[in-house]
Amino acid sequence: MIVDKPIAGTAAEARELAALADERGLLLSVFQNRRWDNDFLTLTRLIADGALGDVQRFESRFERWRPQTKGGWRESGDPLEIGGLLYDLGSHVVDQALTLFGPAVQVYAESDVRRPGASADDDTFIAITHANGVRSHLYVSATTAQLGPRFRVLGSAAGYVKYGLDPQEAALRDGLRPVAGEPWGEEPQELWGRVGAGESPLTDGGAPVRSLPGDYPAYYAAVTAALRGTGENPVTALQAAAALDVLEAARRSAREGTSVTLLPHPTEEHSA
Repeated sequence: MIVDKPIAGTAAEARELAALADERGLLLSVFQNRRWDNDFLTLTRLIADGALGDVQRFESRFERWRPQTKGGWRESGDPLEIGGLLYDLGSHVVDQALTLFGPAVQVYAESDVRRPGASADDDTFIAITHANGVRSHLYVSATTAQLGPRFRVLGSAAGYVKYGLDPQEAALRDGLRPVAGEPWGEEPQELWGRVGAGESPLTDGGAPVRSLPGDYPAYYAAVTAALRGTGENPVTALQAAAALDVLEAARRSAREGTSVTLLPHPTEEHSA
């Protein structure tokens, strides 16, 4: 079974679902499609190749300029709706951070409701300290009048800066579909990110790095392989529970104005 992120309203519920699926011998996978975005795939390759050295800070943004509300569950303050950007887009940026850099040990967050008519957070910042020392700064907002880079990743040897969103979602909205043997998830050279040190990419600093093609179909191929017993579940319920631990800590941090320490779950797997 494939369930949309964040899979449940709480980390405890996610772990209950994971246990139930195991008990019944069922596959339970979470649709974290942003692991197959072109920028995330490219960054993963750069880190694996050592192009940035030791990563020290990871900045990730899902920012939009939507000053008027549209209604619907995303802007609902009803706890049953699990609305707001923290649990919507925050599920993506937190999952990506944990996938790249492993478990979180400390979480700090700021969360605001800025637009008239909105009753759930529409401008949220999350800071994560990972167990390996990397710091992730994550931004999700519907009220950003000037958009920042999608990624800014700073390492001991170089940094990677990437603007713009993966093109797959827009292509799907336009009615396009991936076809075997045909290009999919490609973007033009002017949107490639840059790797360098000591200069800004906005003044042509660093060298352009070709973006790997985005590949949402790879998620479904991995689920198929897992069902056939020839591969692993690409996104497990326990990984989703770890992300929910961070989201719950972020909500508490924003409410109380303090940092929250996370205790490890020693029996659970982590991606990094």
